[in-house]
Amino acid sequence: MHSLLRRPKRAEDVFGVAPEVLPDSYVDRGDLDERIARLLNKKKHIALRGVSKCGKSWLRQRVVPSALVVQCRLGKTVLDIYREALGELGIRLEVSSTEATSLTGTVEATAEAGVNLIAKIAAKWGFSGTATDSITTKSVRQDINDLGFIADLIRESGRTLVIEDFHYLSHAERTKLAFDLKALWDYKTYVVIVGVWSGQNILVHLNSDLTARVREVPIVWSDEDLEKIFERGGKALNLQFSGDVVARAVKDCYGNAGILQRLIEGVLEEAGIEEEQKELTYVDDVSLLEDAELNYAEELNTVYLEFANRVSSGIRTRQNATGIYAHAMAVIMAASDDELIGGVPLDSIFKTAHAREPRIQKGNLRTVLERIEALQVDDAGRGLVLAYDESRKVVSVVDRQLLLYRKYATVPWPWEDLIAEADQQGEGFSGV
Repeated sequence: MHSLLRRPKRAEDVFGVAPEVLPDSYVDRGDLDERIARLLNKKKHIALRGVSKCGKSWLRQRVVPSALVVQCRLGKTVLDIYREALGELGIRLEVSSTEATSLTGTVEATAEAGVNLIAKIAAKWGFSGTATDSITTKSVRQDINDLGFIADLIRESGRTLVIEDFHYLSHAERTKLAFDLKALWDYKTYVVIVGVWSGQNILVHLNSDLTARVREVPIVWSDEDLEKIFERGGKALNLQFSGDVVARAVKDCYGNAGILQRLIEGVLEEAGIEEEQKELTYVDDVSLLEDAELNYAEELNTVYLEFANRVSSGIRTRQNATGIYAHAMAVIMAASDDELIGGVPLDSIFKTAHAREPRIQKGNLRTVLERIEALQVDDAGRGLVLAYDESRKVVSVVDRQLLLYRKYATVPWPWEDLIAEADQQGEGFSGV
């Protein structure tokens, strides 16, 4: 029974997907918080690997509360990452040239904090900056010719650089960042990389010099840990969820804590439970969960129709490869849940696609898969659903909400129409 001296907790304060951590339903699976906290003191880069909505951001907020966070989008470069990170510190970075890990350019303070940082680092490097008075603060401009200067600025700030959504970077930019990470490690500036990738140790694969310098931590959920979300949140709201409701929700969230949080939120909405209960209340009607899943799928309808439209529009612009793209999407989207979670191999996609259309060649198909991510995102570089892992040569689902949506969706995907159009026009298989 909740205390009369405080207001009852609201359901949305306990369950759901939120930008801030909801402590009453937060679960430290496998003591991961403590493990990462220890790693932060071990002078290593940390790579947090996990699918969309698996709790990476909440975890990062818990273990690195004052992070210097840069969000990646498709088309962003490594230099953009440095610009945004320094911008958060009140420093503008202008680069005139770059070669390997050597940078030539300038940094200029745009805020008082930036002035102090540049002054400290410039003195260490033996530089003499100039300061001129402005209306609000001093402006300090300093030439730089080494990544080490940027590393020192970040380290001197006392904040940890966190690069989120690493998977949105192109393969070339991922590789460049992997080599920069070795240099940053040499400069004792340690970075946390957060993203989605299906293979192990992607950064070491991109740059073998990172061996023993980066620790990769997969963020995965056991059924037991997912069940604890019900237990912790239920206790906060004075609720008891039945074993049937818990088991069905855990099965239908596909190992994803974010999806589970949304399903529980939906169940409570269907049950009319808006706040902490005065007496222990049982939630044992599985039909409430079924209704919540249907409503969730309906909400996702717009998301995946836009996804399908973006992909279709992108495919139509590839006049010399329309059929290859369309057949590839048809095969991928027909794969089972387990296949999409584990990664559908290029060889399997080719085998099925080639059986459907003998003109498809494996080399061209591989090139198409390498470009498939660019078809999916919006103008802001967001919205990735499927990702291609070049190291393992597999396509996997980044957004597992797709799997729940497929379970209830009745709208057909447009790939077959595109295939028919390509066949009628007699094109779409000659190249990429």
